[in-house]
Amino acid sequence: MGEIQKLVLVFIGAALVNNFVLTYFLGICPFIGVSRRLGDALGMGLAVTFVMTLTATVTWAIYYLILIPLHLEFLEYVAFILVIASLVQIVEMFLRRSVPGLYRALGIYLPLITTNCAILGLALFMVLKNYTFPQAIVFGIGGGLGFTLAILIMAGIREELEYADVPEALRGAGITLIIAGLLALAFMGFSGIIGG
Repeated sequence: MGEIQKLVLVFIGAALVNNFVLTYFLGICPFIGVSRRLGDALGMGLAVTFVMTLTATVTWAIYYLILIPLHLEFLEYVAFILVIASLVQIVEMFLRRSVPGLYRALGIYLPLITTNCAILGLALFMVLKNYTFPQAIVFGIGGGLGFTLAILIMAGIREELEYADVPEALRGAGITLIIAGLLALAFMGFSGIIGG
């Protein structure tokens, strides 16, 4: 199998087959919290994609070029969390200065990207799967775009539900969790495309 084919499989695997939100259930807090409006969902998805891509790039370099040669692999969690926190601060400062409306709309969920387990999961899965540097970058992009796809689908459905006759007992969190479960079932259909 050629390198391009491997990269395509890594991308499809991260975006669809092993979607961080709908397969691993990582990053549920911003997925549920910011999926009320399509604009906010798109902003969160792009911010997460940016952070995931940079996280994959920087953590790969730290792990394979610093931690392994110095036999400090046990520090991977600390190093990865520091990288993620730093990248989120950069994104937060950029949005506050460049797109203040989106910054206000994302509210508390923007700093929560730091503790978004999908991003830490990305860094850890990248190491477990022993990806090369190009594969790590594609894995980050695919994981972020998969998160964006999931949150946009959820936001679109939730916007339409405002005009639907939802039973009183299911309004709010109930119907949101049912939709998330149905989306997860739908994404399971992609598992026949490729293996993990």
